[in-house]
Amino acid sequence: MSNMFCFQCEQTAGGKGCTKVGVCGKQPEVSNKQDDLICALAGLARAYHGKAPSKNAVGLMLKGLFTTITNVSFNTVTIEKLIDEVRKEKESAGNAQDFPIENLWSADSDIMSLRSTLLLGLKGMAAYAYHAYVLGKQNEEVNNWFFKGMYAFGEDHSIEEWLSLLMEFGMINLKCMELLDEANTSAYGTPVPAKVTTIIEKGPFIVVSGHDLLDLKQLLEQTEGKGINIYTHGEMLPAHGYPELKKHPHLKGNFGTAWQNQQKEFDNVPGAFLFTTNCLMPPKPSYMDRVFTTEVVSYPGLVHIDEANGKKDFTPVIEKAMELGGWKEDKVLTGINGGTELMTGFGHGTVLGVADKVIDAVKSGAIRHFFLVGGCDGAKPGRNYYTEFVEKSPKDTVILTLACGKFRFNDLNIGEIGGLPRIMDMGQCNDAYSAIKVAVALSQAFKCSVNELPLTLVLSWYEQKAVCILLTLLALGIKNIYIGPSIPAFFSQNVLNVLVEKFNITPITTPEEDLKKILG
Repeated sequence: MSNMFCFQCEQTAGGKGCTKVGVCGKQPEVSNKQDDLICALAGLARAYHGKAPSKNAVGLMLKGLFTTITNVSFNTVTIEKLIDEVRKEKESAGNAQDFPIENLWSADSDIMSLRSTLLLGLKGMAAYAYHAYVLGKQNEEVNNWFFKGMYAFGEDHSIEEWLSLLMEFGMINLKCMELLDEANTSAYGTPVPAKVTTIIEKGPFIVVSGHDLLDLKQLLEQTEGKGINIYTHGEMLPAHGYPELKKHPHLKGNFGTAWQNQQKEFDNVPGAFLFTTNCLMPPKPSYMDRVFTTEVVSYPGLVHIDEANGKKDFTPVIEKAMELGGWKEDKVLTGINGGTELMTGFGHGTVLGVADKVIDAVKSGAIRHFFLVGGCDGAKPGRNYYTEFVEKSPKDTVILTLACGKFRFNDLNIGEIGGLPRIMDMGQCNDAYSAIKVAVALSQAFKCSVNELPLTLVLSWYEQKAVCILLTLLALGIKNIYIGPSIPAFFSQNVLNVLVEKFNITPITTPEEDLKKILG
């Protein structure tokens, strides 16, 4: 009998599933508690079937699903507390049976594949909805669909019904991404292009990781005038493009590369680290005393910053940064390829603001093709494909990118076309909405479908937010997507065959072969 079962991330053991301990560092007792939480959330959805969920139920559904995403929570105590809260809310709604834990990973391979795909997509969407939720933005249709989806997850369906549910979910996730885009831009302004240094200035500093911009905003406000510099890490890099965040002069630059390198990059660093969402790896003893968590992120032994009356007090993080003091002299850090400057801020507002230049460049032949090379990064071998793909892309092509996969190549200088950089960082993984909006606008300008545009999506995936984005792309009918570095373990062969046949999803091969196939 296995100690656990988890196959939700790209680096899962043997490409099949973690059964002894998670490759991410998740212990069996944590994995099993997360399974209990999922079963309880399915019970909550059953209790609210046919009626509108309460405000508390919505908050618990978002928080619960988000907690089970890879690299979020490694703490059985906080998960157990959340399970208790979910069951109390379920009882207040009239009670219902939880989904049977013994059935969670036991079913016909195709049914389990489709059921798991829906569940993992819901987990990803919960993260996006939660970020909008903390900014006071909600969408009733999106909220209700979490309950519809978790109820459906616990019921029997034909393969055709499962596929229909997945496509319906994809369109709901589009609304969720639109909601978060509106929440972020209304709070922090429309992103603008920004050059971001990787050089760390001497003196005390705090590194902020994850995805939550509200946490960063509050920290910036609380460190104003204290002589502490703030640096982004990983998926927080796009924060530098938001006017309301970049107006703080002590938001200085970006520290390190993508999440999977943190155990090496954080080692013995004289600064404090704040994790706001997923991306946390089990910290090493050499820096564990300076890592702090907030929101749903939790790890035994780390100081957690809770919210009180809508605010957080980051004093422990600030005091630790002051105590450590930072480096005595400026520290020159680089990207993976040796560069010391990154660009970000090319969201849909910026790109569509120069749409006429882009359209003219395509019509004149200056731009032959667009590649969206984006998605999650990870530690598994084979991800250098994305670096090589960008390096080998012809000079008359443009690279749109988003999420942390861009750290494989975002410090490269591959030139410009018509005054526009050939690499345009559109933001975090949730900013896939920007890419969709740009693609739709271009298709309208050229009077063709998105699939007829000179645009190819070359995606890397790691965790559950990549799943919900992929389902949105498929629901929109977008075809010919290249995906890697491996095919998800939760896709059964029959389900994969359907996706290949219907949407022409293509596993990546080599950069040379794929570029030749795409460009001819």
